[in-house]
Formats: sequence, C-alpha cells, structure tokens
Amino acid sequence: MEHFVVSARKYRPQTFKDVVGQQAITNTLLNAIEHNHLAQALLFTGPRGVGKTTCARILAKKINQDDNQDPNEDFAFNIFELDAASNNSVDDIRNLIDQVRIPPQVGKYKVYIIDEVHMLSQAAFNAFLKTLEEPPKHAIFILATTEKHKIIPTILSRCQIFDFKRITVKDAKEYLGYIAEQEGVNAEDDALHIIAQKADGAMRDALSIYDRVVSFSGKDLTRQAVTENLNVLDYDSYLTATELILNNDIPQLLMLYNEILSHGFDGHHFIAGLASHFRDLLVCQNPKTIALLEVGENTKALYFAQAQKASAQFLLKGIELANECDLQYKSSRNQRLLVELCLMQLASLTFEGEKKKDSSFIIPATHFTKPPAPAPALKLSKKEKEVIVGNEYSQGDSAPPRESQVPTARPEQQEKDCAPAVAEPEPQPLEKQEEPEEANSEKNVTSEAPSAEPTPETEEINTTTEPAIAKRTVSGLSLKSIQTKKELEAQKREARKEEVIEKNGKFTEDEMQEAWFEFASEQNEKGEKILASIMQTDTPILKGKQIWIELPNETMKLELEKVQYHLMGFMKEKLQNTHIQLEVSINEKAERKFAFTPIEKFEKLKEKNPLLEKLRSTFDLDI
Repeated sequence: MEHFVVSARKYRPQTFKDVVGQQAITNTLLNAIEHNHLAQALLFTGPRGVGKTTCARILAKKINQDDNQDPNEDFAFNIFELDAASNNSVDDIRNLIDQVRIPPQVGKYKVYIIDEVHMLSQAAFNAFLKTLEEPPKHAIFILATTEKHKIIPTILSRCQIFDFKRITVKDAKEYLGYIAEQEGVNAEDDALHIIAQKADGAMRDALSIYDRVVSFSGKDLTRQAVTENLNVLDYDSYLTATELILNNDIPQLLMLYNEILSHGFDGHHFIAGLASHFRDLLVCQNPKTIALLEVGENTKALYFAQAQKASAQFLLKGIELANECDLQYKSSRNQRLLVELCLMQLASLTFEGEKKKDSSFIIPATHFTKPPAPAPALKLSKKEKEVIVGNEYSQGDSAPPRESQVPTARPEQQEKDCAPAVAEPEPQPLEKQEEPEEANSEKNVTSEAPSAEPTPETEEINTTTEPAIAKRTVSGLSLKSIQTKKELEAQKREARKEEVIEKNGKFTEDEMQEAWFEFASEQNEKGEKILASIMQTDTPILKGKQIWIELPNETMKLELEKVQYHLMGFMKEKLQNTHIQLEVSINEKAERKFAFTPIEKFEKLKEKNPLLEKLRSTFDLDI
C-alpha cells in the first residue's frame, strides 16, 4: 500500500508565487530581498493555516540562493525551526543564543524560525531581548504566532511585523479547483464553494476538508456529497424556508423545520444561517453591494431571483427577529419552541402588512360572510331572577328594576357562561311544564318590586347614558357576570355624576379656594406632606374657568403636575364643573416669601394670629 500524503503537505507552496491570498506580504518580502532591505528580526502573525510558516521557509530558502546554485536546494543545514510551545524555557533560549554565534558553513545566512513564539515564558523573552536586538550579521530570526497580543511589547518593538489575513472564499475555491484538476477529481463549483466557506479563511483547514470529502465521494465531488459529509445546511433549505415565509405558509414552514431537526441539525445553527441568508438577499437588491455575496455563479442567480420577491423592510425585520432568537437561544429552556415562534413571526410579517386585502388572509373571508345564528332565548328560574333583582337593588338604586330592565345574555355569553341553560331546538315535555311556573315567577318579581316613579333628573340622565352604557347586558348566572353587572352600575353612576356636573357649572373663587385647601388637607392626612406644602405655598385665583397658581420654582411645578389628574378630578366633582383647568406659573421672586429666620417665622405666624404679639409683649419673650 502506497503511503498517502495529505494535500496540505503535498501541495505546500515552494515559492512566493504559489502562496494563496497573501500577495501584499509576498511582494514586500521579494522586494526586500531584491533591494537588500530585509530586517534581521521578522514577526509573522495571523490566523491559523494562512501560510505563516510556509512563507518563513520560503524566505529562508530564498535568501541563501545564488544564481549559480540549484534551485531545488533546500539549505536544510542553515534553517533551524524551534517549537516554542515545547521549548519555552530560559535554557532553550540560551542554547539558541550559543548556536547563533557560529557562522553558516554553506550559504550566507542562518535562519531561525521560532513557531508559536507567544508560548515563551517571561524569563525566556527577557533572555532573548539582547540577541534579537543586535544579532550577528549572518543570523535572521523569523517569529510566527497566532496571538500577537501575548507577546511583550519589548519583543514587538524589535521586529518588523507582517500581518497575514484570512484566505478569501474565492481564493480558497480557486486553489481547491487547481488541486482537484491535478488529482483528476471532477468537482462541482458549488461543492468547492461550500468547502471554502466551511474552512473559515484557513487554507490548511480547506485542504483537510477536501481530503475527507474526496475519501467519501471518490472522483466525483458533488454538492450533495459535501453537504451530507460535512453536515451543513444547504442553501436550498434556506431558499425553501424563505419561500414559505413569503407565502405565509406557517404549517409547511414548521414541517420543514421539523425535517431539518430530524436530520441532526442544530436549531441554533439553522436560525443563525437564516439570518445570514436574509443578509445575502439584502445585498442582492443593490448592484453596489452584490459583490459582498460570496456564493457560486449558479447559486447567485437563485439568490437574485428570490431577492426580487422580498422587500428591504421585510428583510431588515427578518434579520432583527432571527438575530434576537439567536441571542436568546442558549438561555431558553424550550429552544425548539423559541425557533418555531420566530419562524411564525417571520411568516406573519408580510401578512400583517397586507391585512386589508381579502386574498391575503390565512383564513378566507368567506367563512365570515354568514352571520352567526342567534342563540335561543335564555330561560331563567325564579331563584336566578331574584338574584339579579337583589343584586341591582344592592347597588344603591332608588327602586328595584322593572321586568323590562332585567338583562338578557348576549349570544356569546350564553354559549360560554350559560351553556347548560340554553333551550334545545325542540323543547322537551319537561321544559313545557316549567313554562307556566317561569311566567308566574316573572309576575311575582314585578309584583313584589315596589313601584317608584323616576325623578325628572333621573329620566334626563338615562336618555344620555342609555346608548353608551345602559344597553350593555350580561348574564346573571355566574360570579363573573355578577361582577360585570357591578362594574356597569358603577359606570352608570359615574355617567350621572358627569351629567350633574355639566348642568351645575357656577362657582365662586372662595368656593374654589376652599376646595383647593380641602384637597391639600386630605393629602397632608395621607402623609403627602410635600405636596400639601406646595399647594399651600400660594393662594390660587380664578380667571374665568381657569385656576391660576404661582409657584417659586420648576421643581414644585413638576410635583404638582404629577397629581394634576387626581386634583382636577376632585375639583371638578367638588365644584360640579368639568370645564375648569389648572394653570401653573413660575415666579422665582416668590421664593422670598418663605420665612427662614426666627423673626421671619414669627412675623408669618403673627399674620395668621395677631394675639401672638400680645403674648410676647405680656411675658416679655425673646424671639
């Protein structure tokens, strides 16, 4: 069996031209060698698998080559590689320093490549400082690391730093296509694109994935084989899900998500990919941003076609909902329900935006063209009617209601609260026998209730409140309906108050001031000392229907405006007028009215009670 060499080693670049995706760095190094501007200490930093160590080896070989030498000479005796992850002590650095002093036997330079240099200890870094700053002429140090922030600043300041970037999807796909051609593998463009995306900018990872997929599929590398082997969601799934979302097809959308979960995919991965899919559709809508779409040419046409069906507003809202679900996924206890709720919200976006069109309703409007059939009349027993009458009488009415005022249940209430009492379409003999008793009970109810003629005021109020409140009726056969009746009676009483207030609208300034200070006194008794003090700061005056009060600063005004609703409700009820308004003005000079010294306090008190002056003079008191 022939020994297999992985593609990452077999196709490792041997010249700077072969390096993928790092043209800026390779051109800089070539020019530095050509013009003899190469520094003696270099630091290569960047993500894993982007060519740092490869470029270091190519550079070490390049600087020792002459025109007369064999281009395949690797100068292995002049290149020393040190793994700082396992040789990170001070002794290892001291041995390296001892070797640096010896000049090379072949070639011009001895190149020391220290990989993962950030793993060196603090003492090893300090021991390496002097040699790194002033190395011999024949020595060049190339340091490579993935974590530049862990290297001490004194080392960084002595090195010429080269930042390697991630390999783009396009460059990785082209290099994978070149390798597939060399190996005789028939690879689809979309399959190579998925591998390049999965590698996440690392060429070594892309080659490792490529070897695994080729081992699975053989010489024919298809998109389906790649997605199956790598366990990644294909873009077809997202295109189908988006199509269902745009069509408001919630049942099929939930079934698609269930199928995705049954294939072993994670819901978190699905919702994150859906957000990325919406982003790709969004960049397709503008010719300036279409270059940001990193997909194959065949896939780009599908994305562009679906992008025309979705509005930018829908895509932005979809990204927001999917991103919110992504953030809440790990903290959610029912993660599947969270994703399903997000999908239903997404499928409802376009439905809510076209709610006025009949054709866009999930449930057709024809289902509601026929009005619901009226429910049969509710039959009440004598005991139930006594409960209703007694309840209304307990609300404080002048007399029990007449038979015509007994509320009848609405159809929906009959079906919900009183279903057992609804008559059948064909009454049974038992119900026919109960009818005379019910008729007699109705007569008894009306006869037992004392007759009372309504007052003129009550009649006038009922004419105004009847359309809005009095027409509302509820069933009296449940606790919930009894509570609803109490609320209706309260609303009727409030309506009566409003009517009375509207009719009696005349009041004097003294009555207004008396009501004002009465409210302040009530607040004082409730413990609202500050509010009571603010209201007593100045005496309000009446200007037409407006109550004017002058306060010394903005803080007092804000405190008074916080209770303006309750204050004006009290004043309107007390003065029996709904048109009065409160106006608060600020006069900073009014602050001088406050008494701070003992003499000023005594003068204030003397204004209210002149006998205090007589008391002070009689007993010769000091202030």
